[in-house]
Amino acid sequence: MRAIRYHEVGGPEVLRLEEVPDPTPGPGEVLIRVKAAGVNFADTERRRGLYDATVPLPRILGSEAAGLVERVGPGVDASWVGRRVAALASNSYAELTTTPVGELLELPEQVSFEEGAGLLVQGLTAWHLIHTSSRPSSGQSVLIHAAAGGVGLLTLQLAKQVGARVLGTVSNGAKAELAREHGADAVFIHGARRDLADWVRRETEGRGVDVVLDSIGASTWGASLASLAPFGQLVAYGNASGPPPPVEVEALYEKSLSVTAYWLRTPHPEGLQARARAALGQALAQGQLRVKLGLVVPLAEAATAHQQLETRATVGKVVLRVD
Repeated sequence: MRAIRYHEVGGPEVLRLEEVPDPTPGPGEVLIRVKAAGVNFADTERRRGLYDATVPLPRILGSEAAGLVERVGPGVDASWVGRRVAALASNSYAELTTTPVGELLELPEQVSFEEGAGLLVQGLTAWHLIHTSSRPSSGQSVLIHAAAGGVGLLTLQLAKQVGARVLGTVSNGAKAELAREHGADAVFIHGARRDLADWVRRETEGRGVDVVLDSIGASTWGASLASLAPFGQLVAYGNASGPPPPVEVEALYEKSLSVTAYWLRTPHPEGLQARARAALGQALAQGQLRVKLGLVVPLAEAATAHQQLETRATVGKVVLRVD
């Protein structure tokens, strides 16, 4: 099969399209003929050696796929063969990949493979940010950084569904308009010669927000904390601008603030991921949730996808189409 691999860490140029052996599904696994593979910022960090750095090279990237079940391994119901699915699946920048049958989400016909490939990593992250980590209630306020990105747009929609007032931050006017189209009540554009925390206080009548969801890290950390209302919560789930500074506990006392983190790979309580996956699939099928496809390129152009993602030139979800 064809797959994207890298033999040394570095820039997007280290990604190579190569012929590699087909994988074989083991017990409890299925083999998926990949039609689309999701691209995530964490993939760029792996490629640069900043994340999962102990994994031997060469390595195939990718952690989510959508396609057709081609074969099943021992112990798996053969009726899965031929079904349209999306799944959390490693090594998904390839024509074939394997994954445990429990990771599958069956895709209805009205959902494209590209949308399916954009749903799980970012969708599950968004779902847990709202329903597991921060749990905002109706009438509370949420500030979402990178609101026009893949996770940002999904989190924005989920926050609105629970009745929260949502503020977002973006890097330009086009992204601000996209965030508003997905339900943002107000949007802050970085670099507009305004102080973010002051803007948040003006938008919240001086109170601040109840929740900040921060995937940026170093460059937004201080403003995120300053934007919180008393008893507010900052949830970190990414470091796009670099790791944030150490938390000074003394600085949290005045407003009784909480600082937490979320990572999709943390072992979750039994059954929680299945419920989250089912909720996302149902919401997408019923039109209650939209996956914004920002950049869709062929598998061979994975380096372009990484370059565009790292320079923040994309909105929504970046996907590799596998023919």
